[in-house]
Amino acid sequence: MKNIPELFGSMVFNNEVMREKLPKDVYKALRKTMTEGTHLELDVANVVASAMKEWAVEKGVTHFTHWFQPMTGITAEKHDSFITPDGSGKAIMAFSGKALVQGEPDASSFPSGGLRATFEARGYTVWDTTSFAFIKDGTLCIPTAFCSYSGEALDKKTPLLRSMEAVDKQARRVLKLFGNTTAKRVTAEVGPEQEYFLIDKAVYLKRPDLVYTGRTLFGARPPKGQELDDHYFGAIKSRVAAFMRELDEELWKLGVYAKTKHNEVAPAQHELAPVYSTTNIAADHNQLTMELMKSIADKHGLACLLHEKPFAGVNGSGKHNNWSLSADNFGNLLEPGETPHENAQFLLYLAAVIKAVDEYQDLLRVSVASAGNDHRLGANEAPPAIVSIFLGEELTGVLDALESGESYNGGGKSQMEIGVTVLPHFPKDSTDRNRTSPFAFTGNKFEFRMLGSAFSISGPNIVLNTAVAEVLRQFADELEPSDDFTGDLAKLITRTYGEHKRIVFNGNNYAPEWVTEAARRGLSNLHTTVDALPEFTSKKSIELFTAHNVFSEAEIRSRYEILMEGYCKTLHIEALTMVDLVKGEIIPACIAYQNEMASLLEKKKSCGGYDVSLEEHLLGNISKLSACLLKKLTILEDVILETKDESDVLKHTIFYRDKVFYAMSELRLVVDELETLVAKKYWPLPSYAELLYSVV
Repeated sequence: MKNIPELFGSMVFNNEVMREKLPKDVYKALRKTMTEGTHLELDVANVVASAMKEWAVEKGVTHFTHWFQPMTGITAEKHDSFITPDGSGKAIMAFSGKALVQGEPDASSFPSGGLRATFEARGYTVWDTTSFAFIKDGTLCIPTAFCSYSGEALDKKTPLLRSMEAVDKQARRVLKLFGNTTAKRVTAEVGPEQEYFLIDKAVYLKRPDLVYTGRTLFGARPPKGQELDDHYFGAIKSRVAAFMRELDEELWKLGVYAKTKHNEVAPAQHELAPVYSTTNIAADHNQLTMELMKSIADKHGLACLLHEKPFAGVNGSGKHNNWSLSADNFGNLLEPGETPHENAQFLLYLAAVIKAVDEYQDLLRVSVASAGNDHRLGANEAPPAIVSIFLGEELTGVLDALESGESYNGGGKSQMEIGVTVLPHFPKDSTDRNRTSPFAFTGNKFEFRMLGSAFSISGPNIVLNTAVAEVLRQFADELEPSDDFTGDLAKLITRTYGEHKRIVFNGNNYAPEWVTEAARRGLSNLHTTVDALPEFTSKKSIELFTAHNVFSEAEIRSRYEILMEGYCKTLHIEALTMVDLVKGEIIPACIAYQNEMASLLEKKKSCGGYDVSLEEHLLGNISKLSACLLKKLTILEDVILETKDESDVLKHTIFYRDKVFYAMSELRLVVDELETLVAKKYWPLPSYAELLYSVV
């Protein structure tokens, strides 16, 4: 193993490298741009670009790219070399400030949701100075925002940065109420835990459904799944350990604080967790992590599956979004603190999160909606589609006591008078963790657990940042004119909790009783993506995002179109893959096996004296299922044809959910039953047992 401190960040043009490579005045100007958002002058950009190029060339780099995150959910890059004609027929290596700051990739083929016509190709990438440039695969990558010719955001980074500015502005207003007038920045911070599956690449390539869709469209359950919980935190197999070791090293080179790795619950499932970083950098790093997982797995003869539910009957994969707010001169604002003053500040920010999650629960559900995640949410492996908050008994007890005006005496502490100046101290881990909760307080942060494993974390954090910013704005507006800050603060915290405590639930979110209780409380239960997405374009949503300049109304509606279209396209690809597999693989296998059974049956009958009940039974069952297979296949093909007749985007998406997905599910039931009857030598697809236990 290489020296980790030397290895870490070695492929990043980070603060240490900038301080070494740049003149002092240029370094100070760039740092001011990075930390305070000031304009970057072209003369400064030229010096930075030259130093960045020299640093990259020293490491063998010949090309650069503006690395961005379009609405596809993955990253994009167009590579240009540093080679520039010198006028004498030779070439020099050059990189200008203009090329560093702005690029112009063709934007015509990226999703825009109607923001632009297909023939309008111009788009711009703009350097995000808050995120360090890095070297990946021998190319200098410059993290950028991506916008259209007319300025609309075409990516996930731009609105994320806007949401961070919104929560920074409003959080600092609240800090000033507590006497903190020197904070220059409040940053939303995230640590995204990433779950994934690893299977043998050779077996993966024999499953066209995995190759085309990321999940198994067919597959009977294996005799052994995750029932024994023996994979969870178990010893890591040597092939997987080698993959994890290389993944860690490559991530460390890129400045990603990869910290924890372990086996997850399902066979072949694993998890990687990083240390906290600012949200936009965390988003960049998580995209890099997913990309490297796939490429490094391939080098080890493995396939990395990031789909939310690659296998039916075993746990799917999520991405736990650990979110908090941090001030540059104070630290974590969701840390309960050790003094009454800090406790009061903590409770106000806590109340803001509670109110934000309650008032914008529908938008939080929208932020994790996808065709893949619909398979996972609500199963006994992930939070349900109902958004709620877990606070734990002690913190809930404190808030209940505040609301009722009674004394709080919990957690073994001495009785305390309830008032802003003598609020109790809360230990960091004063409560157990609730793994069933969608949004759980875990000592000094909130863990949003509804994200799917393939998700960009940008969308959920855009919603979370903006919702909290709006509530903090309301709090600041109310408290800034107050003549009795202490009293009005107590009233505000108490009133807010009383009005929004319906969102707090400390019990088992998997229990069927919770669905009934949530309905009684008036909480939303947007069961599927199709139920959730229309909330994105509601009047309330548009007012929230436009008020904080996170999205324009046009950008909201475009994203709605993109998400709806993405849902339909996902199901369409899955349906076509099912049809191809059944016609090209399953039906021929069934016919071949039936022919063998029929031939054997005929031979036994012709010889006489043989018991043929087994052959007749098997042949009869397979024959009946084969007839059913044809019927279900025909239904699916018919509904696929019908999808072309609907032009209304919402009706089109509903049709895919209610008709196409239902037909796919019905066809799968028949195929999975046939798999248990047809001899293994005839069945064309590797079984679940072969897939889940392929890495030895």
